[in-house]
Amino acid sequence: MFTVTELTDLTKISFLLFVVVFALNLLPAFAPPTWTAMSFVGLTIPKIDFVLTALVAAIAATSGRIVLAKLSRVLVRQKWLSEQTQQNVDAIRIGIEGRPVMTFGTVLGYSISPLPSNYLFIAYGLTSLPIAFLALPFFVGRFVSYGFWLKTASTVGDRLDLDWFESAHYFVGYFLASQLLLVPVIYCFTRIDWHAAFAEKRFRWLGKQE
Repeated sequence: MFTVTELTDLTKISFLLFVVVFALNLLPAFAPPTWTAMSFVGLTIPKIDFVLTALVAAIAATSGRIVLAKLSRVLVRQKWLSEQTQQNVDAIRIGIEGRPVMTFGTVLGYSISPLPSNYLFIAYGLTSLPIAFLALPFFVGRFVSYGFWLKTASTVGDRLDLDWFESAHYFVGYFLASQLLLVPVIYCFTRIDWHAAFAEKRFRWLGKQE
């Protein structure tokens, strides 16, 4: 059982963690990936509750990405995308709604991986699909992956006597490369002919906008 003081401290830490992770996942680009933050926590805080920490972080990350997707829909889709491009990305509904199990599994697997998810939610926000369709497998995947990174960083740090500053350079190259790919990835997403991809089973670029 926790004492009142311990519960108060735990609440404060959980709230701070939620705010930080939410903010990291709300930013569209150039925010450190959350798995590096989990590694930092695992390396620097001994005997942490991996399950509780991963749960709070997963809820915060999912909430932040949902807001990012909605902002993408409001600010990018409605203001910057042409009618032709909007109709094109909406063709993704055909593939996703027709393959719910495969879509769930794909998003789940992606969310467990350390790949950046800002691309995923910005692109998804450009469609007319409900955000909840993506949020559930993302939450499950992030909960699993955050727990893994917390436990792994803590174990490695204990055995090799590493701290965050000694291991930080391993994350810098990954971070810079992943964020520099944001604009070309989103551009390519809007230029792929999704109707041809799902309905005709072939890849081609969208024709020149009229």
